[in-house]
Amino acid sequence: MRSKIDRTLQGFADACNQIYEIAKRENCWNTTKLHHLVYKPIREVTGLKANHVCQAIRRVIGNAKAVKQVHKFRPTSLSLDVRTFQYIEDLQTVGVTLMCGRVKFKLSIGNYQLPLLKGQSPTSATLNKTKHGDYYINVCVDLPTSPTGKTPKVIGVDLGRRDIATTSTGESWSGKQIQAIRDRYSKVRSNVQSKRTRSSRRLLRRLSGREQRFQKWLNHNISDLLVQSAKLANAALSFEDLTNIRQSLNQKPRSKVERRRTNNWAFYQLRLFVEYKANIAGVRVVFVPPAYTSQTCSRCGHIHPIKGKSYRNGKSFKCGHCGFEHDADINAANNIAALGASVSSPESPGMSCQLQGQMSLFPMIQICG
Repeated sequence: MRSKIDRTLQGFADACNQIYEIAKRENCWNTTKLHHLVYKPIREVTGLKANHVCQAIRRVIGNAKAVKQVHKFRPTSLSLDVRTFQYIEDLQTVGVTLMCGRVKFKLSIGNYQLPLLKGQSPTSATLNKTKHGDYYINVCVDLPTSPTGKTPKVIGVDLGRRDIATTSTGESWSGKQIQAIRDRYSKVRSNVQSKRTRSSRRLLRRLSGREQRFQKWLNHNISDLLVQSAKLANAALSFEDLTNIRQSLNQKPRSKVERRRTNNWAFYQLRLFVEYKANIAGVRVVFVPPAYTSQTCSRCGHIHPIKGKSYRNGKSFKCGHCGFEHDADINAANNIAALGASVSSPESPGMSCQLQGQMSLFPMIQICG
């Protein structure tokens, strides 16, 4: 059976690569036009089922829109739709159409997944193969979500590397442990890779994914607590929009260690976990621009008048205008909460900061949920 799955995965990857080359050559990125252009020749060359080719076209168009440059599609996943996938709840099996025809697989899932699938008739899924040779199927289900109404309460969340997350209510999750684990695994990988022996390669395979799994577990726990706190307080969650933060940080002169630590910062994963859990719980999530949130005094709204200088010093913040002293991350979280509150109350003028005697309003805020 593994050979049949692998053959379909390889055929799907080959189809995606050929479709991408044709789309690039013809400069055709419209799904319908590309379908008329490649459907018949791709089916003849690869031997894939009709809907596999349709899904390959959608995969190519979706990836081309999502990333700047598509390098190569690998035989690691297969997109399935209602014609190539079936979930049979009574038997806890799934039917998947491969190149050889429809094949049924017994599901091995836990008590968390069973209630999510109960009474569902999913129409799309993705068959995945890991680098260890295991097969998983990701099933898309529609879950009822509570409406996210307006609320005057907003909890600001400041994200960082020293502290993974700090809220305006005073909660904080230290990043000391995950940073130590990242540094330790980086050192181990460097030492093992330098040996270049068969046993060292086996050790690398055994260590592979441990750091990533711990980071994922940590972000799941933090996101659970954030959403639960917001739901209990009937409040919205406000985050900084840190899109492209790595590019801007890496443009500055930095050491190799600092560059590695920044690139390993998993803030976006935490954001994704919070978003989908907040949608299920009926908690509103807003994203605000990060400019000056760490430099602005949350009490009087002033920042340091000299460009390049700040009232913040490590973990402490002391305003030179009103004398306000506070934890620097909580001060930033309070500013983020104030910005987020302007979304829940549009009639309010919003937060502003005093910069060199001039009033500067923060720009547009993104709403999610």
